[in-house]
Amino acid sequence: MSGVPIADHALLSDCHTAALVTRDGSVDWLCCPRFDSPSVFGRLLDDDAGHWSIAPAGPYTATRRYLDQTLVLETTFHTPDGTLALTDALALGHNGEKHGHDLGRGVPHLMIRGVSCRGGQVRVRLSYQPRPEYGLLRPLLSPLEGGLTARGGAERLVLSSPVPLRYLNCDAEAEFTLRVGDELWFALQRSTLQQEAPRVWSQEEIAHWMAVTVDAWRVWSKLHQNYDGPWHELVGHSGRVLQGLTFKPSGAIIAAPTTSLPEEVGGVRNWDYRYSWVRDASFTLKALWVAACPDEAADFFSYMTTAAAGAIGPDTPLQIMFGVGGEHDLSERTLPHLRGWRDSGPVRVGNGAWNQQQIDVYGELLSAAHRLEEKLTGIDADTRRFLVALADAAVVRCDEPDHGIWEIRGQPQHFVYSKLMCWVALDRAIALAGVLQAEDRVPGWAAARAEVRERILREGWSEQAGAYTQFFGSTALDASCLMMAIVGFLPADEPRMLATIEAIADRLTDERGLVYRYRTESGVDGLDGGEGTFLLCTFWLAEALALAGRVNRAAEVFERAAAYANDIGLLSEEIDPVTGEMLGNFPQAFSHIGLINAAWAVSQARHRAAL
Repeated sequence: MSGVPIADHALLSDCHTAALVTRDGSVDWLCCPRFDSPSVFGRLLDDDAGHWSIAPAGPYTATRRYLDQTLVLETTFHTPDGTLALTDALALGHNGEKHGHDLGRGVPHLMIRGVSCRGGQVRVRLSYQPRPEYGLLRPLLSPLEGGLTARGGAERLVLSSPVPLRYLNCDAEAEFTLRVGDELWFALQRSTLQQEAPRVWSQEEIAHWMAVTVDAWRVWSKLHQNYDGPWHELVGHSGRVLQGLTFKPSGAIIAAPTTSLPEEVGGVRNWDYRYSWVRDASFTLKALWVAACPDEAADFFSYMTTAAAGAIGPDTPLQIMFGVGGEHDLSERTLPHLRGWRDSGPVRVGNGAWNQQQIDVYGELLSAAHRLEEKLTGIDADTRRFLVALADAAVVRCDEPDHGIWEIRGQPQHFVYSKLMCWVALDRAIALAGVLQAEDRVPGWAAARAEVRERILREGWSEQAGAYTQFFGSTALDASCLMMAIVGFLPADEPRMLATIEAIADRLTDERGLVYRYRTESGVDGLDGGEGTFLLCTFWLAEALALAGRVNRAAEVFERAAAYANDIGLLSEEIDPVTGEMLGNFPQAFSHIGLINAAWAVSQARHRAAL
């Protein structure tokens, strides 16, 4: 059973795919060549699904950090006889100031690992167990001068190693001693069977790739990391995480690089998050703007509009999510041969929510367009027509029930958040009417906007709950109602809005003060079991409190949520309300987006208070 705590993992990225490395120096998750490709190392989900570990052979303690302004990981092992440093990265292809905006272009699809002895001597053990196709394949290992190859399925892995490897069938291992000043480099590269003959990389070449990668991250950070408000280091790091979750060839930003890390240990709420959600668009664009990533914001918006453009019409609702290359069919299946993290099955690939109706998506895309208004002046006629069609679709579909932002698998409902985002769609479309050359539609959009607003105010409020609630006629609280203040539907200090904020702070939080999405015991989501508190929702609470002028409370809520980042600043989706452990897919873009946006809200609230 795989049971390494989620918090013990670190993210590596080349802006095409990602790896997760444990505190013990084991690569337990790697999909290549894309985020959503089958895993080569999958021990994250099953002990037998493959790993690549490098660590001292004897007892040790370990500390780790990212090298300054990078996603290059350094793990330091302290043993009774010496100190060993392990440096890990997925290689980037560019360095130099002129390439600062091109992070992730020209990557060699190469994982690089360096070990150096920094004191005394250390006996080191290497274990290499590739398992392609989510652990289904046990590849054939063959020797190669300076390394070995692993062949299985339609691809080939080449491991470059400066030390001899003992191997049997599909596993390889080595032990070697390093003394102070010694340094060795290892590399793993994927190629298809149709490509040219495999090659190994020399020590000098691998060391060069590491230097290029460190430099590329630092140049990118220098050009992008200029937020100087409160918690600027957290905001800057979260910006790098979002960059690390970006699929550079298309501009897509994935929700997380993992699948099936559960929302409850032993539960069934295990989903594949290696895709890009329309739902995330407006939140993501705002966070990228705060984190000073305008090019990435424009790329993400272009990806979204391109992926979605052919999938909307009078009888065709907008699809809610896409593959990283813009793929539409994300059909879900289970992998019964994998036990799942801490026996939390089933393990799923694909995501069955791809063909749900969620009417909030129109507002999210138009809100994203509104944030990029200054970059839209030269948009082509097709994009203008698409954005106009989004607003028209919001008019038609705002009266329909849907599955909501949380993608319930129960009966569709008239969710308040979904209606709110239809209002946002129309509000932003009206603001963009000149750019969209759609001034003639403004009267109709304005009438529909007024109608949906009146319905939210009338049917979304519950006297019994003393708050705006999850769906029309419900008394259940839902953290997404905090967005009513964040998107500007109501002032945060308007009496009913403030009552909703306080109700969520008082009745939708655990004893740690972290916020649930909603109470799962209501049964509205059609799933068994429960889930943890949501870090994104807790950051929403901080943002709403800041907008209401409760700046000190907002800062307290922010710090409460941010404190759950692991030792290298990464956030998961949820926190176990009993143990305080991380739950859900990791690292979670939504959580880092929430952190950035909440920090900005507190910064702006402090500025207003000082005037």
